[in-house]
Amino acid sequence: MYQNNISFAGAGNVANAICKELFHMGFRIDMVCSETAISGKLLADSCKAAWSSDLLFPDSTKVIIVAVPDHRLKNVLDTLKCRPGTLVAHTAGSFGLDIFPEKIKQKGVFYPLQTFSKSRKVSFSDLPFLLESSDDESSIVLKNLAESIGGKVHYVDTEHRRLLHLAAVFICNFTNHMLTEGKEVALKAGFPFEILRPLIKETISKAMDIGPENSQTGPAVRHDHNTIEKHLELLSFSTELQRIYKAMTLSIIEYYNKSR
Repeated sequence: MYQNNISFAGAGNVANAICKELFHMGFRIDMVCSETAISGKLLADSCKAAWSSDLLFPDSTKVIIVAVPDHRLKNVLDTLKCRPGTLVAHTAGSFGLDIFPEKIKQKGVFYPLQTFSKSRKVSFSDLPFLLESSDDESSIVLKNLAESIGGKVHYVDTEHRRLLHLAAVFICNFTNHMLTEGKEVALKAGFPFEILRPLIKETISKAMDIGPENSQTGPAVRHDHNTIEKHLELLSFSTELQRIYKAMTLSIIEYYNKSR
């Protein structure tokens, strides 16, 4: 099967995961461009690719995937140089096609709805890829790339992709921060994070099985103000955690009051 030659701008978490998965599935990786030599060369070497700090891509490259932090995306897209007709796609959930400069004619969004860390290998099987493109040919190429590594393709416009990205922040980033704070409270009780594992697993499993809106338990949904006040007293060591606790408690109460 013909495999497009792929290059990457960026060598962070997202670039690492997608680049290595494409290479594993037989795609040729031409080049990895990154500001940081250490991470860029490490990724390039792992995929038998060249590394460069300059955003000048070889003519052999058919697709450039730009996986850089959001605040750097516009500058990278404005700066990169490639053969006319090269498909350039970014992986950002909060930006659309309008961020591309006029010089890039074939463009797209190749956004995987997942959290990535270099220390963990993520399964791409049925992983949602939210795609958007400037033309039918680009759409087909991006669809083939996603499906070649096991992804499940969804065509999503910018507005709805931004909403899904926002949903992901609530589901992943905010939840992870709550786990971090819960771990700190457990440590104050003299117990390791591990003691919370069964609770964490059941919370997520139940939410997926019957829906999170049907899974809520605890003092807020019960209007157990006595317990709520005791918890706030226990959090006297942190005004920030008291503020978060109050905000979350009020949000739960208001949500289920409206649901009645």
